[in-house]
Amino acid sequence: MNKSNEVPERKDIPENFKWDLDAIYSTFEDWQKNFDDTAANIEKLKSYSGKLGDGSKTLLEFIKFDEEISLELNKLYVYANMKSHEDLRETKPMELAGLAESLLVKYSAAVAFFEPEILALPKDYINNCIKTEHELTRYEFFFRKLLREREHILPHEQEVLLAQAGEMKAVPENAFTLLTDADMKFPDIQDEEGNVTELTEERWYKFSRSLNRDVRRNAFMGIYGTYAKYKNAIAALYSGSVKGDIFYSRTRKYKSSLDMALFGENVPEDVYNHVVDTARNYSSSLMHKLISLRKKVLGLDEFHYYDLNVPISDEPKDETSFEDAVELAVKALAPLGEDYVNNFKKGINSRWIDIYENKGKRKGAYSWGAYGTNPYVLLNYNGTLRDVFTLVHEMGHSLHSYYSRENQPQVYADYTILLAEVASTTNEALLLEYMLKHSDNKKWLLNYYYDMVRTTFFRQAMFADFERETHTYAEAGGILTPDYMCKLWEKLNAECYGPEMKIDEELCAEWARIPHFYSAFYVYKYVTGFTAACAFSSAILNHEDGAVERYLKFLQSGGSDYSLNILRRAGVDLTSSEPFERTMKLFDERLTEGYNVWKI
Repeated sequence: MNKSNEVPERKDIPENFKWDLDAIYSTFEDWQKNFDDTAANIEKLKSYSGKLGDGSKTLLEFIKFDEEISLELNKLYVYANMKSHEDLRETKPMELAGLAESLLVKYSAAVAFFEPEILALPKDYINNCIKTEHELTRYEFFFRKLLREREHILPHEQEVLLAQAGEMKAVPENAFTLLTDADMKFPDIQDEEGNVTELTEERWYKFSRSLNRDVRRNAFMGIYGTYAKYKNAIAALYSGSVKGDIFYSRTRKYKSSLDMALFGENVPEDVYNHVVDTARNYSSSLMHKLISLRKKVLGLDEFHYYDLNVPISDEPKDETSFEDAVELAVKALAPLGEDYVNNFKKGINSRWIDIYENKGKRKGAYSWGAYGTNPYVLLNYNGTLRDVFTLVHEMGHSLHSYYSRENQPQVYADYTILLAEVASTTNEALLLEYMLKHSDNKKWLLNYYYDMVRTTFFRQAMFADFERETHTYAEAGGILTPDYMCKLWEKLNAECYGPEMKIDEELCAEWARIPHFYSAFYVYKYVTGFTAACAFSSAILNHEDGAVERYLKFLQSGGSDYSLNILRRAGVDLTSSEPFERTMKLFDERLTEGYNVWKI
């Protein structure tokens, strides 16, 4: 689009390359009017406090009124934030985003009475309301899911105490963030041109991919060596976070902190164990084989952690225009059927996407929107092959949202985090398969795939393994010292990457660098999402009977049932080992292909 190297101002980008936010609000004045009306309605919500037990009509009235307000509030919020992302130098959209954030806080406070009040009502009250008021039938699963929490809800006075303790539980994560983002300083290093450059977390990834081994080694030593110096303090913070998990799980009468983390989405521990055990079982045959391949292609006598990210194939330099990227995506996604492809094209033609970079625009890419809006996509498209994958990834999210919102009522339109990466990764898998068959860039594509499996499956599974081990150890009375965690991390890395990767002392403190550990037992969802996507794409590409229809049904299901039930009906049962085994089988086949392509 822009042939010069200069980043254009937003006003210089043609309208057809920008997303159409006017479909939500045509002017700021329209936004402000809706804001004022919604703010007034939020105050009215409070009048229902203490009245949800007055009968089915009152309960239905509140729910419908709450949905009406939520619909408008979400539109206000996403519009203001997406508008601000067009050009972060503009103050007016930022002001609107701040107002929307404040209104969201007021809304949360206004409806805070709802769950405790419902859970305090007699056991049969909700069932009787649903039988009495036909419109409440739609909310049966919503209430069933909420009422399932009843056994872990404490008497009111104890709940108040737990709520007050919440601020203390947040201290370790807040302190970790301040320490690592604000106080911790990394040393300067020399870049590829010999310039002295300040090392930061943001710059680590770029340096870790440098073809100059001294640069990536020095970046590794700078980042990981600094964390190692702070391992005592960070161990105390992480130990405090784990103790908080244990305190809440025991106070709420869960079997363990892992049981507490899985309970909300009704996930059995077998699923978590499949994640960890599959990675452990296949590391020696597959990850060790990948390390050997990388070591030979890079021509290294000794392989280190800082050799993991450097590409073993250059990214193609030929630019792919956005129009060509769309055409490529349409061909790759064709196995999903005419309806899916037509909706993909609809998204392009209806200006769901903000395509190109402009001065002040938010970096990166995302899919966002709300019930009642288009599922928008923000890109910063530059014509690389990686950008083509980003396009299909984000459109996978958006089409999942589109199908969910088209087929589900508002209460079930949003899918869970457990399902969030499935559709996007399925799209990537279909694009990869198509390009491996029709592209000359096979080495780059295989390298892209290997990195995806390594970072999304094996690395996240190793994180999940670490969390399971530390929590189990602490629940048995063990003390989470830095020495214990460094030895555990060394063991897990040695098992994952194998004997051909030398474990540097600095790597043993990497656990201290992972912010996800302060949201316990979260990372396994990356593995399950990747696994489900591999199972779906494999079934679709192998033309298994009903595979496409089941997949589209999955997209249409939103959050209308527990995530595992939705996946199971679509043909992917994460409570069994089968989808995990299928993912590993494909990885094995592609590793063998890599050995042939690189002639090793």
